[in-house]
Amino acid sequence: MNHQLRVYNDIFEMLPSEENPSPLVRINRLNPAPEFALYAKLEWMNPFGSVKDRAAWAMLRDLEERGELGNGRGLVEPTSGNTGISLAALARARGYHLRAVVPNKVPLEKKILLKIAGAELDVVSDELCPAPGLGDGSINLAKTHAKASSHRYVMPNQYENEKNVEAHLRTTGPEIWRQTEGRITHLFVSLGTCGTATGTARFLRGQNPRLKVIAVQPTEGHDVPGLRNLSQLDVSRLFDRSLIDDLLEIDYKLAYTRALELCQTEGLLAGPSSGLILEGARRILERDRAGLGVMIFSDNVFKYTANMVKHIPALAAGTQA
Repeated sequence: MNHQLRVYNDIFEMLPSEENPSPLVRINRLNPAPEFALYAKLEWMNPFGSVKDRAAWAMLRDLEERGELGNGRGLVEPTSGNTGISLAALARARGYHLRAVVPNKVPLEKKILLKIAGAELDVVSDELCPAPGLGDGSINLAKTHAKASSHRYVMPNQYENEKNVEAHLRTTGPEIWRQTEGRITHLFVSLGTCGTATGTARFLRGQNPRLKVIAVQPTEGHDVPGLRNLSQLDVSRLFDRSLIDDLLEIDYKLAYTRALELCQTEGLLAGPSSGLILEGARRILERDRAGLGVMIFSDNVFKYTANMVKHIPALAAGTQA
């Protein structure tokens, strides 16, 4: 492994770390307060295309170390796409299978990528078999598979697994601290499983207790895959509200328009969750005016082209002969 020459013995050596961080890129034309340095951390530069590479690897290695994988036993996991893609690719590269339980509203692009990565898919309605205390349909069904076929499946459970948080304590947080030379004043995150938000914020707050953490949530009825608002966070045990200074609710339609602006103005092909974070960051920059902020951009726009066209129909114009 040679990070300087970027020569690796296998794909696992390419996973992000303090020595091999995902890049920070400064936002220029979309920054409303030029004296406030604003950066995007491009998590789609990770080997399997999202921030979820970090949690997936940490959870998989933990299961391996505890002897819970192998001899015909693989994984089952509920996913909105990114964790499943990372888990499937990592697991198959190490000789395990993955059964991914996916809500029907997940974009087709992500479902296809899951299959390309090697996952077996169960596509379900979000309301399938709701049960008190077990979360929504996909989570419930994955738990059922893990319990009924324990000889065949183990469930990492990204919504409850502390390894999800620890991954960001070990990698994302230290990377940002080193890349900004300790000058970061604001961290901007979205909320899904909350592993990224909790782990990264916990590390950075340990370095600078005055650091401000801003989380964005989409409005009710949103269709931004992977994101949750407060009313949906009861499925996650990883959310630590005490770490959040500002929790901004933003019209989910802005996720798509801001993502398009990032693509066409900054050259950053960011997905809709990144668009939502950008909108939140712009509001805070207009308020605070000075500092150094880092936005965690989870993945790129390629997995959301159908959703982008749904919200911005003009994108489809001129695409047919």
